[in-house]
Amino acid sequence: MNISQKKLARRRGVSLRDPRRLCSVSLLALCIAVCGQANVRGQETVASWSAFQNGGHLEVSLDALATRWSPDKNIAWISPIEGYGQSTPVIADGQIYVTSVSGAERQKYHLAAFGLSDGEKIWQRDFDNPTVAKNTPMTSRAAPSPIADSGGCIAFFEGGVVVSLNQDGEMRWSRNLVVDYGPIEARHGLSASLEQDEQRVFVWIERSDSPYLLALDKTSGENLWKVDGLGSTSWSSPRLIPTSQGDHLVCSASGKIVGIEPKTGRRLWEFTDIAANTSCTPVPAGLGRFLIGASDGRGEEASGAGARHNGVVEIKHDGEKYSASYRWNAQKATSSFGSPIVALDAAWIVNRTGVLYQLDLETGKRLAINRTSAGGIWATPLVAGKHLYLFGSKGTTAVISLEDGKEVTANRLWDSGNGDSASGGVLYAAAAVGPYLILRRGDRLYAVKNLP
Repeated sequence: MNISQKKLARRRGVSLRDPRRLCSVSLLALCIAVCGQANVRGQETVASWSAFQNGGHLEVSLDALATRWSPDKNIAWISPIEGYGQSTPVIADGQIYVTSVSGAERQKYHLAAFGLSDGEKIWQRDFDNPTVAKNTPMTSRAAPSPIADSGGCIAFFEGGVVVSLNQDGEMRWSRNLVVDYGPIEARHGLSASLEQDEQRVFVWIERSDSPYLLALDKTSGENLWKVDGLGSTSWSSPRLIPTSQGDHLVCSASGKIVGIEPKTGRRLWEFTDIAANTSCTPVPAGLGRFLIGASDGRGEEASGAGARHNGVVEIKHDGEKYSASYRWNAQKATSSFGSPIVALDAAWIVNRTGVLYQLDLETGKRLAINRTSAGGIWATPLVAGKHLYLFGSKGTTAVISLEDGKEVTANRLWDSGNGDSASGGVLYAAAAVGPYLILRRGDRLYAVKNLP
């Protein structure tokens, strides 16, 4: 099998370890060669999970995802990751891209590609970290998630490295932001993942001094614009929110949220009636609206007032001016590290102990409240078919019925006594490309799938 056939196999979800299915791949490759590759590509829709939170598209129409698994059931494969990382794996054309960091001083960053169908490592590229610091659980460790599309992958590492590689792992361009704009220092490190549109990749450097936000050309890596950051603590990520006047790039940091024009970097509006919003990323909730999560305020200025800062924010337009305000505020629901989610005309919010609140998306009225087996979550939930998946940080995923908000199953990913260490046994992220549910622990990838 040649390289092109291997790539096609991975896009089709065919395991390279299954010889019975490779004949069909070879025949399909021959058909493409005869009939014209462009026509086949034009008719083919390739599933992907392109960014952190899939760019805000967390409701996927997949009934094929497994709802039951355990360490010895419905685990298609497990692949180790060099070093440690906290980012979301991203998926395009049958390849999973994942980042990590290694070394006592976080000296090396890693970007690796794995096959979706079999977990085989296809390639890995390593990069020097220009901002070395002690490797501890108290600082971000390859926390920003990359982006992926049909051209390959772009990754940002919190030490200041931005790299763009094609599907074969060949370098397209790279940037060293420390060389360009000076040292990057931030309390507990940076965590903002990349956001993208067709032309641009957005990089948010909310460092302690002189924070900034960049739009880079995806093809060349050159600056399209650079503007000041928010000047406040944040571990959330920028998100494109659709409005009737076009997308706004929305960034949330402690005590403020701002909307930015993606083409120019011009600040369109600023919203300050909020607190304890350092971790959750804004989630699209309809045209000109987004759902925002806030914690219960422990250790922050608004301690104990977190609930009223959870809710739906609406962007309004009057002539050339924009403003933002709450459409509704939650009464008791608070978030933790995982962002809230929108599904079936409801907002779903999980607090730090795993209590799930279901609120009417239009009014904020509480529809249901249930305690789940997930416990606290770091990963953003996702919806597939009729189920909501809550990924507990300690390895238990609660599958919830969207019909009544009640728990259907509770699934362990690894044995409770096999976390390797307090930090190693953390479930950080999930991505879904049917029939695979890809789960990321700090040190490994798991593929969950309904198996015979």
